[in-house]
Amino acid sequence: MNSTEIFALALNLQEPWYIKDIKLQKAEQLKRGQLDIYIDFRQGAKFLDEHGKLCGVYDTEQRSWQHLNFFEHNCYLHARVPRINQSEGTVKTIVVPWARPGSGFTLLFEAFAMLLIEYEMPVNKVASTLRVVAHRLWRVFNFWVKDARQKDSLAEVKQIGIDETSAKKGHDYVTVCADLERRRVIHVSEGREAAVVADLVKTIEEKKGDVKAVSHVAIDMSPAYISGVIEHLPNAKIVFDKFHITAMLNKAMDELRKGERKEFEMLKGHKYTVLYRYENLTAKKQDELDYMLMAFPRLGEGYRLKELFSTFWEQENTEEALSFLTYWCDMVMDTDIQPFKQFVKTVRAHWSGIINYVKAKINTGVMEGINNKIQLAKRRARGYRNKENLINMIYFIAGKLKFNYPYYPS
Repeated sequence: MNSTEIFALALNLQEPWYIKDIKLQKAEQLKRGQLDIYIDFRQGAKFLDEHGKLCGVYDTEQRSWQHLNFFEHNCYLHARVPRINQSEGTVKTIVVPWARPGSGFTLLFEAFAMLLIEYEMPVNKVASTLRVVAHRLWRVFNFWVKDARQKDSLAEVKQIGIDETSAKKGHDYVTVCADLERRRVIHVSEGREAAVVADLVKTIEEKKGDVKAVSHVAIDMSPAYISGVIEHLPNAKIVFDKFHITAMLNKAMDELRKGERKEFEMLKGHKYTVLYRYENLTAKKQDELDYMLMAFPRLGEGYRLKELFSTFWEQENTEEALSFLTYWCDMVMDTDIQPFKQFVKTVRAHWSGIINYVKAKINTGVMEGINNKIQLAKRRARGYRNKENLINMIYFIAGKLKFNYPYYPS
């Protein structure tokens, strides 16, 4: 078996394609050489048109594609690409089997690049490793994500979580929508206004989903999200996210600590001592907390109420949840702890959505897990200047999409 036969076998070339020539150049002033593989088609070959009919060649265009490296050398494929006379009289360039239309890379090159990204390597680092300009690789990445999204189905979506995440430092946000049952992102939109829910509904309808089948939507207490769900998902019950409510209570606890610290300097530096669960503290921190709760009665009362509230999420039925929440709110209103009273006002204003959490028994922790993945990806990439790149990366790492590029064995 000669070299052309070996490369033809490696590239999986089929008739009428064959390797015409192979050249390996090694310039003395360069560290790496270049392997050029020239592909051609047999004289008199015919190609299928859009209607499945064999058509003759009208003319050809010379094109090149970057392929996977050959040892340490850059590798390129070159070929005359035929344009054919189609059966209805139009002229069209055929699609070669080793590359997609409009790409300067072979399919195997793109598949390998996507594999490296899947293995959590930042896109810019992948571009450097493969010796290409980063923005070219971003175009490849965005193409395959959009292609997979177009083929995605949302026919079984019934429980949705909606949350925001920062696109970059400051107040620049994207809204992430997830299928809570299948634990995957189904829609990402710029901003955090009510219009993002309308965009979500449009996406569900375009991907064979039934908007009327959406039974629950878990959100934070953002007025924009609330109004968006009420307007665009009228059949869905609003469930307020456990993690956002817990965060609000923790904020009230920290405000209480700060208020006490104005008079007692020893409370400085103990923010997380009073916010963490007791069993999650070290022995030393537990001793310090025990002393603080005994020495500062208001702080001790607030901590007791905070810990007691956590049992709300463990209630088994709606009646127990209602009774417990009413009892807890009444206890808070009997104290003089103003931050907790403000929290109770918020709870009462969003009562039904909080109770719906117990009724629905849905796992809103999915959103927290997805957000952690997003933040990790942002740290690895050191941020995203281009918001489209960030949105497509969110789909890539948390959308559980099925990609159509060639399988590359890992």
